[in-house]
Amino acid sequence: MRWVALLWIALPLFAQAPAPPRLNVLFIAADDMNVGLGCYGHPMVKTPNIDRLAARSLRFERAYCQFPLCNPSRASLMTGLRPDSSQVLDNKTFFRSVHREIITLPQHFRRNGYFVSRIGKMYHYGVPAQIGTDGVDDPISWDRVVNPKGRDKFDEKDVINLVPSIKNIGGSLTYFVAKGTDDEQTDGLIAAEAVRQLEEKKEVPFFLAVGFFRPHVPCVASKEDFDLYPLDQIHVPSGDRTGIPEMATATVRPPHYGLTEKDLQPMIQAYYASTTLMDKQVGKLLDAIDRLGLGDRTVIAFWGDHGWSLGERGMWQKMSLFEEAARVPLLLSAPGMKAKGRSTGRLAELVDLYPTLSELCGLPANPAHEGTSLRPLLDDPEREWKKGAFTQVTRGEKMGRSVRTELWRYTEWDGGAAGVELYDQVADPKELKNLATDPVHAATRSDLKALLQGGWKGALPR
Repeated sequence: MRWVALLWIALPLFAQAPAPPRLNVLFIAADDMNVGLGCYGHPMVKTPNIDRLAARSLRFERAYCQFPLCNPSRASLMTGLRPDSSQVLDNKTFFRSVHREIITLPQHFRRNGYFVSRIGKMYHYGVPAQIGTDGVDDPISWDRVVNPKGRDKFDEKDVINLVPSIKNIGGSLTYFVAKGTDDEQTDGLIAAEAVRQLEEKKEVPFFLAVGFFRPHVPCVASKEDFDLYPLDQIHVPSGDRTGIPEMATATVRPPHYGLTEKDLQPMIQAYYASTTLMDKQVGKLLDAIDRLGLGDRTVIAFWGDHGWSLGERGMWQKMSLFEEAARVPLLLSAPGMKAKGRSTGRLAELVDLYPTLSELCGLPANPAHEGTSLRPLLDDPEREWKKGAFTQVTRGEKMGRSVRTELWRYTEWDGGAAGVELYDQVADPKELKNLATDPVHAATRSDLKALLQGGWKGALPR
């Protein structure tokens, strides 16, 4: 019997501890959402659920898209390539027409044994026309695809278009008060399907991509949500463009489309209300994560594909290189992170999400990626970091390029031939005074010009 006892003692020497469960990813996208959220300090907008997520995340105060338009921005994020490399500079080009063999972010997880699903908008959709379809999707990225189509799609006859000369209601200033309940709207259906899949797949590693359509125009919300934002408390910013290059504001002429403050107040009200509608859906996802006990093994990323101007300098919508369009909300929550509930002023870019999520989940890195993993900031949000975040946008055949540092924004239009902008983000965070021709700031302009022209590689952290 002695040998039996020895074998019993030896067994622990050969037994291996079970491998820790693989981390899941809940990947939440908001469409055309700026940083007008409670957790970003907005005095009016009510987003208690996104704020709740921020309390368990690192909030990036200076996160930027690479192109302030849906398709180029999302193609950059999902491929890990910047627009110059992806060659997607409009809403028509499909990235695989340029890069046939590229491995996308969700495809990377799929190849590494994850269940990968898309619900709603993740690559580009023409909104609202393509709601309920695949849009400009990439089928090999997903194991499963669900395209909800809610009551808002059927009630578009009620839309109010403040700029009738723009016939496309997805590219104008449009809104309507929703009929029915929140759960009947497309974003409500998206949330319900996401909760169902969380319940179904809670025992396997998953990458669940949940793409909400709001607050993209037409802005849709219940009357109750509209009523949260009284018109007499809403003020439209000045349309003054003194000192700003003409190309910078070319997408909205004249300022405010020639509309009055009274005309425009309902549009801001609708945008805020639509943001609140979408926030409620985020709450359903967080409730499900907690109820199912998934919080300690799920990475949550919440992001907007680009910002949206609400009248600043007379600008509306996207396609500009000002903060309102280039800056995006970005929240990252990961099990074991040290910076839970904190914020960071270090620079982040949407192109960083591919390498970040790969590293967090232990997936192989891809040296072709043009982003930087944000993983180190989740433990030390004050560490030294990249010098610049880069955003670009087209004006016909010409290009505008901008670099944002922690202290400045510098922009060149057509290589500087069509204008240059320089804004002091400490003294002038609303970018109202262009300092590009001020001799006092000549050295700063020269340094930032070199940083912009040196490109993203020259801005990487040491």
